[in-house]
Amino acid sequence: MTLFTIFLMALATYLTRIGGYLLLATRPLPSRWTAALAATSGSVLLCVIAPHFATGRFCDLLSLALTAFASTRLSLLPTVLVGVISAGLLRHWVGF
Repeated sequence: MTLFTIFLMALATYLTRIGGYLLLATRPLPSRWTAALAATSGSVLLCVIAPHFATGRFCDLLSLALTAFASTRLSLLPTVLVGVISAGLLRHWVGF
């Protein structure tokens, strides 16, 4: 099931990328549209990950808040690292 989910996420990401390219290749795009298309693959991943945080576990919600705050200050890679490290440490220390 996990492999199937990963395959569907990859397919959705690929189709949004190639679909946008094929449909809009001949048109000049405004910068806001370009930014929205660049964020599409991240939003597909977010749709898969976000329901996990609806569990109501305190450590997961705190980790999500820390990651959201980091995303306003840092670039993508440091934000991902903050999310992964904070989730791991909070689950180890707090556990609920």
